[in-house]
Amino acid sequence: MKIKLLAVAGILALSAVQTVSAQSLEKMNWFNEPEQWSIQNKNTFKMSVPGKTDYWRISHYGFTVDDAPFYYATYGGEFETKVKITGNYVTTFDQMGIMLRIDHENWIKAGVEFVNGKQNVSAVVTHKTSDWSVVELEKAPSAIWIKAVRKLDAVEISYSLDDKKYTMIRTAWFKDNCPVMVGLVGASPDGKGFDAVFENFKVIQTPDQRRVDWADKQKK
Repeated sequence: MKIKLLAVAGILALSAVQTVSAQSLEKMNWFNEPEQWSIQNKNTFKMSVPGKTDYWRISHYGFTVDDAPFYYATYGGEFETKVKITGNYVTTFDQMGIMLRIDHENWIKAGVEFVNGKQNVSAVVTHKTSDWSVVELEKAPSAIWIKAVRKLDAVEISYSLDDKKYTMIRTAWFKDNCPVMVGLVGASPDGKGFDAVFENFKVIQTPDQRRVDWADKQKK
């Protein structure tokens, strides 16, 4: 009984801890590295998004592309990630934000997409084929915050204009119990590219919901 109680206590202690980190930009990895990028300080990352690049699979357009820059670190379990994004958008479909990627057939990108001269909050969810969710912003903000929360087999995507009030735009199925590449993405499928700035990129590791539920049952 004593051993069981100690085990439960240990699990509860682990569950109560959230590991909060401004992801070390110097220790991340490139997929499709662009020619120009820089780390301005520990919290600011800039890149010149190259033209004619994108992520998309099959649906609607009939083609697959997987060639846009993605700067990432790998995480397991459940987490919350967010970043402040500012883009010098030029051409329709210029885009930037957060990407969660398991492999080339399973990924989510969410952020701002420039369409017909207006900024839109956008989410593309891909499981072999891609779909697109979009919300047009009435006014063009100088910057927005994008947040993605992974819990069990789902990811919740939200945005904010002030990093205080967040509005959810999408909850999507996403395979759990596997590592995920998490990071910063930009694309310019129809244009010549644009400059993108990412600030205060953070990943918060959260307690695994199954572990929390199991620990709760042990207390009864």
